Amino acid sequence: MSLAHRIIPCLDTDGARVVKGVNFVGLRDAGDPAALAARYNAEGADELVVLDIAASRDRRPTFLETIRRVASELSIPLTAGGGIRSLDDARAVILAGADKVTINTAAVERPGLISELSREFGRQAVVLAIDAKRLNDHWDVMVRGGRESASLDALKWARMGAACGAGEILLTSVDRDGTQLGFDIPLTEAISRAVSVPVIASGGAKLPEHFAQVFSEGAADAALAASIFHDNMQSIRELKQYLATRNIEVRLPC
Repeated sequence: MSLAHRIIPCLDTDGARVVKGVNFVGLRDAGDPAALAARYNAEGADELVVLDIAASRDRRPTFLETIRRVASELSIPLTAGGGIRSLDDARAVILAGADKVTINTAAVERPGLISELSREFGRQAVVLAIDAKRLNDHWDVMVRGGRESASLDALKWARMGAACGAGEILLTSVDRDGTQLGFDIPLTEAISRAVSVPVIASGGAKLPEHFAQVFSEGAADAALAASIFHDNMQSIRELKQYLATRNIEVRLPC
């Protein structure tokens, strides 16, 4: 029996407010995180991701309070991250109400962090975020909010991350982020085929067809989006109903 494909809204925050941009820049205010969380919970989202994209140390108390507010509105799993560099950082996020933590730049700098988190909280609670950008004949891992190249092949890094203990990969196409041109199917399929852990596709969603394509052609286990949900371009309930008509297994909301 196959697992249902998940639809996951993402709240990128600057600590206290949700923001959204294109290709990781040009940020605009997109609303209150707790209010959006409540809406997506009611619409039938399978999970929610909240990220502190500023991730500077002085924003940590603000972000933890945001996690508490968001978690209080949810009956679904919550993944949170941004600036997590240690067990203590991850523990604070989980104690604030997150079910999973996501790590990116810190894991590239010190892969042992993945193993430490996996041993402490369980593999299922560790999500490795990979921001990938096309570079000639491969995809390059980008760090620090997609601004800097890590000079690391994304497929190799995905395999290494899974081997170190990541239970899931959150894969964002920097090239497609915020463009609403559709998910990066070749990238998603390549990563999905390279690892045995679930892959969440992110970056570029606009139409229901984009979700159907990333599930059927990109082999993604879940799909994440932000602006199309924030801006009421697509409801989660209607999206799931559409996917069901395409024989793509999803959990339909009551």
